[in-house]
Amino acid sequence: MEETTDFPALVDTCEFVYMYHMSGQMLAKTVAAAALSTSVLWPGMAQAAELVMFEQAGCIYCQRWDREVGALYERTDEAKAMPLRRVDIQNQKASGIVLASPVRYTPTFVVVDNGREIGRITGYSNDNAFWGLLDALAAKLRPSSREPNRI
Repeated sequence: MEETTDFPALVDTCEFVYMYHMSGQMLAKTVAAAALSTSVLWPGMAQAAELVMFEQAGCIYCQRWDREVGALYERTDEAKAMPLRRVDIQNQKASGIVLASPVRYTPTFVVVDNGREIGRITGYSNDNAFWGLLDALAAKLRPSSREPNRI
């Protein structure tokens, strides 16, 4: 069945608008699928800040940290803001972090934001010192309360 209209130029225009609209919808679906796959395949990208622990086998201070702090870290507010990721000191180049300087001692805890080092804690002496130092580094991630909110 053939379309008849008093305005034949309008038929071509409507088909173009329909095709343009459909390609826009396909593009939106493709972008949404890509975003979803990125969050599934690379969960580290979804979370900008993290705490990276550089460790090595046989490190007694790493083991001590595991007993005193590591056992409860995942249940803390700090872990929600900075999930823990462990990296063997021998693989620091493969960690994907832009470090201010190479890590030489274990444990070394590096606070990372968007792949860049914000600060670090070298060594572990006790849980009080660790939490105090971590809080000072976490403060660097928080927006300053002195800055006005911009809309």
